[in-house]
Amino acid sequence: MKDLVTKINAEFETFKTESESLIDKGVKAAGPRARKSTLELEKLLKDFRKVSVEESKK
Repeated sequence: MKDLVTKINAEFETFKTESESLIDKGVKAAGPRARKSTLELEKLLKDFRKVSVEESKK
């Protein structure tokens, strides 16, 4: 579970960096990278939910 949380935090930092580049600096190439990061975050958060539910049942 710790590894999963580490991956989520790293992906969120990537999203944060890319979205700031897009909004603050106007780097248009950062848009697709930020969107890709949101898809990865969605997958990781679903995995976290599954693991969290399993852990709570123990």
